[in-house]
Amino acid sequence: MVEYFMKINQITQGDCIEVMTGLKAKSVNLVLTDPPYNISGKSKLDLAKNTTGGPWYKMDENWDIFKDFREYQEFSREWITEADRVLVDSGSMMICCSYHGIGEILIALKELDYKILNIIIWKKTNPMPNVTKRTLTHSTEYVVWAAKSKGWTFNYMDMKKYANDKQLRDVWEFALCQGPERIKNESGRAAHPTQKPLELTRRLIEMSTKKGDVVLDPFIGSGTTAVAANELKRKWYGIESNSDYVKIAKKRISK
Repeated sequence: MVEYFMKINQITQGDCIEVMTGLKAKSVNLVLTDPPYNISGKSKLDLAKNTTGGPWYKMDENWDIFKDFREYQEFSREWITEADRVLVDSGSMMICCSYHGIGEILIALKELDYKILNIIIWKKTNPMPNVTKRTLTHSTEYVVWAAKSKGWTFNYMDMKKYANDKQLRDVWEFALCQGPERIKNESGRAAHPTQKPLELTRRLIEMSTKKGDVVLDPFIGSGTTAVAANELKRKWYGIESNSDYVKIAKKRISK
């Protein structure tokens, strides 16, 4: 096995379960990440002329294909267990997911005795159209927020500005990442299929960490977590197995 030495505010390329062994135990304050959803390889449906959120292509990435939910469950259990090792006792995890794999994520966390604080619902203001008309339109994704033990950070007063003097609720509205924010490749398609809105990621970090805290993203993808952490004066570690995404993220962060 390769021996990894992770550096603060840098991305390390490799398998996150192996790379995280290069971090000291209890060295990060927040694990915030957008892991594979296990939705690739199921069907093909492209909407190149979609007008609601720009061109849309069905997820079909090798890194997102699992044999069945059992294999995905074991994968989730392995990376969450290693992330738990490097998380401080007062830290928390924020894991993006969809209805496809939220059960596996919750089971892995509960097996480690995590307290589920909230399941934040990301309500998309511009969801993809329901072409098949065989189910309700899928217009939400989720962020499971779970605490390792007592003393987790929740910046309640800082979050009040987003509530318009109302309750701080667990349903947040954001558009799908599009326009100038969406990173494109040479062909004009999205460079990363699941790029999350910067505003969503920024709010998650602002809510659950203090300035100077360390954020770990084991699946950093296009680098959104790093960009948000830099803006909020947080430190970060990033891990990504795909070399193309690493190049994209490093270029984006350098700007």
